[in-house]
Amino acid sequence: MSEIDGIGPQDLGGLQDRVQQIIDEARRQGATASEVSVSMEQGLSVTVRQQEVETVEFNRDQGFGITLYVGQSKGSASTTSSGPEAIRETVAAALAIARHTSADPFAGLADAALMARDLPDLDLFHPWNIDPERAIDTALACEAAAFERDARIQNADGTSLNTHRGARAYGNSHGFIGSYCSTRHSLSCVMIAESEGQMQRDYCYDVKRIGAELADPQQIGRRAADRAVRRLGARPVPTCEVPVLFAAEVATGLIGHFLAAISGGNLYRKSSFLEGALGQQLFPEWMRLDERPHLRRALGSAAYDGDGLATFDKAFVEDGRLVSYALGTYSGRKLGLPSTANAGGVHNLFVSHGADDQTALLRQMGRGLLVTELMGQGLNLVTGDYSRGAGGYWVENGEIQFPVQEVTIAGNLRDMFRQIVAVGSDLETRGNIHTGSVLVERMTVAGR
Repeated sequence: MSEIDGIGPQDLGGLQDRVQQIIDEARRQGATASEVSVSMEQGLSVTVRQQEVETVEFNRDQGFGITLYVGQSKGSASTTSSGPEAIRETVAAALAIARHTSADPFAGLADAALMARDLPDLDLFHPWNIDPERAIDTALACEAAAFERDARIQNADGTSLNTHRGARAYGNSHGFIGSYCSTRHSLSCVMIAESEGQMQRDYCYDVKRIGAELADPQQIGRRAADRAVRRLGARPVPTCEVPVLFAAEVATGLIGHFLAAISGGNLYRKSSFLEGALGQQLFPEWMRLDERPHLRRALGSAAYDGDGLATFDKAFVEDGRLVSYALGTYSGRKLGLPSTANAGGVHNLFVSHGADDQTALLRQMGRGLLVTELMGQGLNLVTGDYSRGAGGYWVENGEIQFPVQEVTIAGNLRDMFRQIVAVGSDLETRGNIHTGSVLVERMTVAGR
């Protein structure tokens, strides 16, 4: 994949032109307003298993999606083609849908005066021109390090290296057009340990905007092996009520449930236990959750949201109180509130934390369960009731005693949020939610 034929900034002008062409065609066919997203993507993915190459895949895709309005009736359509005929046909399809759709008084573009201007450069594009041979060698070295780490590593479940680059443009009939290029590179290793008739699987991975900044492949392999071996001998524990420490990599899911509960779509559909909770004390007074969408090179950064509004730093929780929902234009209108420029989601959420790392939080917990794995989808977002299959480690006197499996942890998210005792300094930064390990005062652990 050379720099010459790779997707990059040189494509943005063409994408912007295409956006304008599609908007013009929508207007010509009778749409009163329209918005268009156009994208080009390219990637390389290799997977090895048991020191043999399993897959080598190269992809290059393009396409666009349009949402248009006839008055306040809406129609949407998309295609993977981009020629003049495809544009005409896709616009016509969206228009036909709009003309058969009931008018929605809340539908339509965001106000023209609110469109983003002077978009910042967030430094999201760092292509990694790695060829398939080198990608394979990197993945093989990662897996080899895992096999060499411990004799109990007898099998592998796949080591994958992925590199992706893309160019996107969004525009609407207000005259706004924004575009950007981005990259994302990752390396993951999944290993299987065996001993005394038991098999345990675990993994390690890293993901970055810049390929050269990925963790050392051999380090990733060794870490995957260590984690798998550490799981050997896992067993359930008796049912009890104890403190639970969510390791940072699974605590992101806990915070993700909060974001889902404050998202406009769930709120106006009355399918969230936090409906009407604005201003309420949900977390301990020392907690703050805030969005930082303009961090350079961060995985969740964005200069504008899905409606073309400029993103901005904001708090969702201050002093433990819910001070803002996460709203796009449509959901904001449904709720009678202004958009928070979160159409499409939240960008780079940070959870406040203390100075203690996970080891210190284990000592603080004393006796309880360290959760490192969650399974199932046991969440009722309407009530906040939470029940998930879990794996991890039993802790006594602040020290890990043995691995745990086949247990369920249960509680209610309202209670769990209020009972957060501490958030660790061991920040998880490989995604859109940045949090340390989260210690919850008490949950039900159902075992044997």
